[in-house]
Amino acid sequence: MTLSNRVALAGGAVVCAALLLASLIIYPSLSAGLHHQHDSVLITAADKDASKLLAGFRTKMQALEREGTPLAAPTSPVTVGSTQLQFIVPPVTSGTEGDFIPVTAKDVQVARGASPAYFQDATFKGVNYRVYTAPLTAWKGALVRALIPQSVVDSTLGPLAVMLIVITACGTLLAVLGARLVAGRVLRPVRRLTETVEHITATQDLTARIDVRGRDEIARLAGSFAAMMTAVEESVRAQRQLVADASHELRTPLTSITTNLELLSEGPGVADPQAPALVEQARTQAEELRSLVNNLVELARFGQQDAHTEDTRLDLLTERVVARTARRSPQVTLRTDLGACMVHADPDALERAVGNLVDNAVKWSPAGGQVLVAVFPDGTVTVTDEGPGIPAADLPFVFDRFYRSPTARSLPGSGLGLAIVKQVAETHGGTVATEPLDRGLRMRLSLPAAP
Repeated sequence: MTLSNRVALAGGAVVCAALLLASLIIYPSLSAGLHHQHDSVLITAADKDASKLLAGFRTKMQALEREGTPLAAPTSPVTVGSTQLQFIVPPVTSGTEGDFIPVTAKDVQVARGASPAYFQDATFKGVNYRVYTAPLTAWKGALVRALIPQSVVDSTLGPLAVMLIVITACGTLLAVLGARLVAGRVLRPVRRLTETVEHITATQDLTARIDVRGRDEIARLAGSFAAMMTAVEESVRAQRQLVADASHELRTPLTSITTNLELLSEGPGVADPQAPALVEQARTQAEELRSLVNNLVELARFGQQDAHTEDTRLDLLTERVVARTARRSPQVTLRTDLGACMVHADPDALERAVGNLVDNAVKWSPAGGQVLVAVFPDGTVTVTDEGPGIPAADLPFVFDRFYRSPTARSLPGSGLGLAIVKQVAETHGGTVATEPLDRGLRMRLSLPAAP
């Protein structure tokens, strides 16, 4: 998960927690307030509304009694505004049902004045009610019940709960989107810095820079990175210049020494009989020194600039390398198994790498031995020799620069040929590997095959 997404999720989580906490405080508070408000309405209805209703009822009773017509007190709930009132006239006895919930022993105690008025939640005919039971002050021994449906409260709390859920969800979503936009803008210099680092890693282009303005921590990081890259670029440039200058200075005397030795070996009248052997030895050492210088230059310059790459027939290139090596190494038989293969690479660097593999196999092969060079359609070149092989302890280091096993130090070479092979392979996105055999060694160079 990217840093921007983590920041967005963290911001959304904080806002969600805040809104959820606010909802958990607001909803119970409003619920308690509404219930308290309705309880106050029930108390008022049982006190004032019941007295007015009972006064009018008594006046009507008295008028009918004078006319000789009796009238019984109503026991069914009577609607008064938003509430309903039920009168329970004396004698109040436990178990009486009437047109509402039955009378309990506690109701009897309230009617006698032995217990205070109280609230209760009751269900009658599938409807939930909030009920307030109190003694009727205008009629001794009588009870009054003020009741209101719970749906009145639920009709207010239900939309409130939905509204709080919607606000929490929408607020969280907006917070995530807002945090994502802000994080993307704030972290944009970091993203550009990361892209620059990845570009440098992939291309080895030390001239890449990132321009970040400001005085914050990110701007300071970008400035420090630019300063570091400038120092690294100067160091690499100085190193390459040193190698180039050194190679130039070394090549001139090497050429002069080689030329003088050739003239000396061809000249007549050499007094010392050992002179020809000494001259030949000096020429051999000069050639080894020339090879070392060339390898150093190759390692220093390869990859310094964009190489010329093109579609190259790996089998034809390998065939040329084998033919050239066979002419100068008649003591070893070179066999080939070349399958058609196309790769996209620098042909000069690739020819140098394949040549180093073949030369290494020839160097380690005994006189009269055979070297098999094979090319496969998947972009792989294998070189198999019949030499003594490489000890297991030396296998991890054969492609390191200047590494030479104890058994190879008596033979010509600088320890850079296989390092060049590895560098060429990695530059082209390929790999190198060694495969010990019962007799000899197989080295493998693998490059991505072109479509």
